[in-house]
Amino acid sequence: MTIAEAPMIACDTRSAVDWLADGARSAPRPDMVLAELCDRLVRCGIPLWRVAVFVRTLHPEIMGRRFLWQPGAEVDIAEASFDFLETPAFRDSPVLAVIDRGKAIRRRLADQDCPKDYPVLAEFRADGITDYLASPLIFTDGAVHVATWSTRQPCGFSDAQFAGLQSIIAPLARVAEIRALRRTATNLLDTYVGNHAGERILAGQIRRGHTETIHAVIWLSDMRGFTAAADRLPPQFLLDLLNRYFDCQVPVIAKHGGQVLKYIGDGLLAIFPIAGDGADPRDVCGRALACAREAQEKIHAIGPVVGIENVEAVRFGLALHVGHVLYGNIGSENRLDFTCIGPAVNLAARLENLASKLGRTIIASAEFAEHCKLDLEPLGEFAVPGFTAPQATFGLRTETPPLQE
Repeated sequence: MTIAEAPMIACDTRSAVDWLADGARSAPRPDMVLAELCDRLVRCGIPLWRVAVFVRTLHPEIMGRRFLWQPGAEVDIAEASFDFLETPAFRDSPVLAVIDRGKAIRRRLADQDCPKDYPVLAEFRADGITDYLASPLIFTDGAVHVATWSTRQPCGFSDAQFAGLQSIIAPLARVAEIRALRRTATNLLDTYVGNHAGERILAGQIRRGHTETIHAVIWLSDMRGFTAAADRLPPQFLLDLLNRYFDCQVPVIAKHGGQVLKYIGDGLLAIFPIAGDGADPRDVCGRALACAREAQEKIHAIGPVVGIENVEAVRFGLALHVGHVLYGNIGSENRLDFTCIGPAVNLAARLENLASKLGRTIIASAEFAEHCKLDLEPLGEFAVPGFTAPQATFGLRTETPPLQE
């Protein structure tokens, strides 16, 4: 029996369409949407074997995500980097063809005359797939994403089953777009203001003055000699160097439980929140100090700037302090910044400047040193701008001060 001779099989997908039209509210995550949709379609009489949804995203490192459903298994989620765009697996795929043309592609693999125009079709046929459909999911901005549907039913999809799949494409595109937009908003907020601040903003804390006082370790670092380097380095070279420099700090800060709040030129402001009033900050201070040591090692490993004369190896200075900061929305009515301010942040900034004068890489306040006594040694008391009393300072016992700038 050929596919054209396949018997008509009843298939009513109205319940699945209605569920999607209602926003698929019983499935809070995208993978859960796909899992429940496929289960509903199977119950409607569509013998699905493999379903995949490909959604492009707005992210500095991730081109898009693929959700793969098969019966009896959890939905598999894979992320593709931008390098994937140049691979044969993507360039020679029906998915790219659908994205480029905005039209569906169907290959009835059980038919001996089926075109073999995409390499992946041979893999599907070897897996017993008899019918394959790649459908465009067109978002309201015109962007094309893709859903693919396949079956092992001997004659492929019947006309009724194929029509049933076609009926859910438009409502699926709307649900996919809504979920993708929320993920895009989350990605952008995570990228530009950080994960914790992004969560607060998405939760509705967007009004000016929405702030809270938190107890935290304050991290304020700065690249030494940046101004001089900027005069000698080509702009793109300088940008690449800055990115390498921040790569030595930001992932490490996140690994140790910190939150990066702001880049200030070559400076970086981060906090390590101390949960609860009266909580013991020793663990948080210990993690912050371990983070500082790790960042110091990574920056030291960058070494000299190759190919540029009279430019030193990359160095940095860091101040660590413990105090209460005002954390939240600060700025003008329609242009806000989610950051932290207060005397504790000001002191950290003054201590970071003092570190350079003392020839130290890492310097800590007395409040921070109180929780890491075995690792830090006193450097003396110094007057700092904006504070009436001299400030006691501490440095790493293991650090031999370099020559002062």
